Amino acid sequence: MKRAFILPIRPYQFAVLKYNGGGDYYANPTSVPNLVKFCNEQLNMNISPDVPYVDVGSPDLFLYPFVHMTGHGNVVFSAQEAENLRTYLMGGGFLHIDDNYGMDQFIRVEIKKLFPNHELVELPYNHAIFNQKYKFNGLPKIHEHDNKRAQAFAIIENGKVVLLYTYETDLGDGWEDQAVHNNSQEKRRQALQMGANIVMYAFTE
Repeated sequence: MKRAFILPIRPYQFAVLKYNGGGDYYANPTSVPNLVKFCNEQLNMNISPDVPYVDVGSPDLFLYPFVHMTGHGNVVFSAQEAENLRTYLMGGGFLHIDDNYGMDQFIRVEIKKLFPNHELVELPYNHAIFNQKYKFNGLPKIHEHDNKRAQAFAIIENGKVVLLYTYETDLGDGWEDQAVHNNSQEKRRQALQMGANIVMYAFTE
């Protein structure tokens, strides 16, 4: 069954999640715009190049079928914010969280607040998210950080991923302008292609 979002808009517009707690939600400002450009060019999508920030507790959250979240530090959702985000996800929205190094210990607590009866599960290499237009054997490793393997975790509802948490990969850094992190063209290509797979999954599965 294809994902049916609450308030479809044309062209689609993505957003970056703004949250409290002191973490830098604004990290990687060029990453999602670059991903949007890549998806429009390579997947023939019609996504607006304008990527706003949206507060986690705002009703405006429901305007965006795909929301990206990143940062290096603390994250805190209030009870109202958690309820708003959970309603968004259960209604067809998609949240991609990319740990930009240092977020992991905080975001896992907040994900549990969102879905107390669900466990984050690691997606196997044969999952559909790795087998869209581009084929991957799991997440590409963009930055080394602690030299751990890259992992994709998910909250799954009725057989569908509604929240994707990418860890020890740093896809967002790979989406940024090349001059920001001086990633190789190959690493940037891998990151953008994996990002495109995530978008394809969110819109078609």
